[in-house]
Amino acid sequence: MSKLLPIIKREYVQGVRSKTFVVSTILGPAMLFVFAVVPGLLFGMKAGGAMRVAVVDETGRLYESVRESVTRTDEGEAGPGAGVGPQSAARRAGRDMEASYVVEQVAVPPGGSLEEARRALSGRLKSQELDAYVILPRDIMETGRARYYSRNLGDVISIGRLEDRLSRAVKEQRMRDSGIDPGVVQSVNREVEMSRHKPGEEGEEGEEGTESSFFLALTVGMFIFIATLMYGQAILSAVVEEKTTRIAEMLFSSTDAFTLMAGKLIGVSLLGLTQYALWALLFVAATLYGVGALSAGGMDFTLPNIPPVFALYALLFFLLGFYVYATMFAVVGSMVSSEKEGAQLAYAVMMLPMAAIYLAFPVIRSPNSDFAFWVSMIPFFSPITMIVRIVAETPPLWQIALSLAIGVATVVGLVWVAARIYRTGMLMYGKRATIPEILRWVRRA
Repeated sequence: MSKLLPIIKREYVQGVRSKTFVVSTILGPAMLFVFAVVPGLLFGMKAGGAMRVAVVDETGRLYESVRESVTRTDEGEAGPGAGVGPQSAARRAGRDMEASYVVEQVAVPPGGSLEEARRALSGRLKSQELDAYVILPRDIMETGRARYYSRNLGDVISIGRLEDRLSRAVKEQRMRDSGIDPGVVQSVNREVEMSRHKPGEEGEEGEEGTESSFFLALTVGMFIFIATLMYGQAILSAVVEEKTTRIAEMLFSSTDAFTLMAGKLIGVSLLGLTQYALWALLFVAATLYGVGALSAGGMDFTLPNIPPVFALYALLFFLLGFYVYATMFAVVGSMVSSEKEGAQLAYAVMMLPMAAIYLAFPVIRSPNSDFAFWVSMIPFFSPITMIVRIVAETPPLWQIALSLAIGVATVVGLVWVAARIYRTGMLMYGKRATIPEILRWVRRA
């Protein structure tokens, strides 16, 4: 322990003082905001204001329905309970992205033809008096086909929304023609939203829940993947650096390879966890500020209800996953003679957390199946799959403890293997080790 702590301190302090750490800590949240929030804001932005649309109604009786359908919003159509639940939140977000329209009717002049009206409207398009015009043929009720003209056919959001609302108007007119009240049909087709509950003790109803627990599991998985991507390469580079500079040859005179490898792994890992802790504090502060601002603005917004024990499990399995994949990068670094070779093998390591994320979907459907049990015991998958099992239907405590124990044993075993390979590989110059040679190094006493 007296030799391990100085190695950990050196790796940690050297990393914290580096300019790369400071810059990435500051720019990390900014880049996350840019890539996660800005695209959504830009996607929903209508820079040119309302879309000006002219309608030529050859049927003579459909325009009013079209105008009312195109210009009205869907606010309140979901009925009672429309403001509750994640699906309603998604609908509200969708309404915020809807295109708005200004609709006018254009009639074919007496004695004129449709072609003359179309040429006049095309002239208005070219002079930018209009953004688009729609022609409703006489047989639209039977064929369901209309014609759309615009300078810009790439605005798929506005065009798609216009097409949906035009379809709604035609359907409602068809129902009126058949003697059916569209309001009755709308009431009959009203969607059902189910509140989600886990049964309480002694027959109690239990607390209401949402999908927040499942998204917690996926969030843990994504954080493991990002942390591995960011700091796994740093661990690999640190191991390769000492091999190429031959610094480790001097270190071996005062400490053993296992202590050196473990200290390097823990030091770099603590550096990554420090950065994540700073980001987490910033995220919590920004979230609390955002919730307070929304509440002050009269908007009903609450944080997801996550039991504290889930947060504890999430932390434990995040740490486990981080160290499992980090030790694998250390193994790769001890095998190769340059960072270029290590980068090629690093792709294989990155496939493991990706595979675990994909395995989470069958696990969430059958969390107590034999398949779910075994994949939650495999240490390369358990940091994600076991969290999914916990939030879906918490397994017995012994299974959670066993998964953690197997993961810790795997970390220790991988560090031991990396140390064996590392010590022997230091003596090799200009030659890439083969798999049989590496296996002999591991077996060597």
